Amino acid sequence: MQTLKTAKPGETFRVVKINGAGALKHRIMEMGITNGVELYVRKVAPLGDPVEITVRGYELSLRKADAELIEIA
Repeated sequence: MQTLKTAKPGETFRVVKINGAGALKHRIMEMGITNGVELYVRKVAPLGDPVEITVRGYELSLRKADAELIEIA
């Protein structure tokens, strides 16, 4: 399964699953990233950290480690 960490700028995806547990998973979900939501990858920094996405009408930057927990399709 592809993760948000491997996504390229300009692509749109749907969240399939959020891996992880406890506080980390809860924090990601509080940012509006839930199963089935559409994500647009705006930018990826040259070294891959952070990944800038648009979710639910606002921009969000995620660390590479957090982006790796989000499975997309």
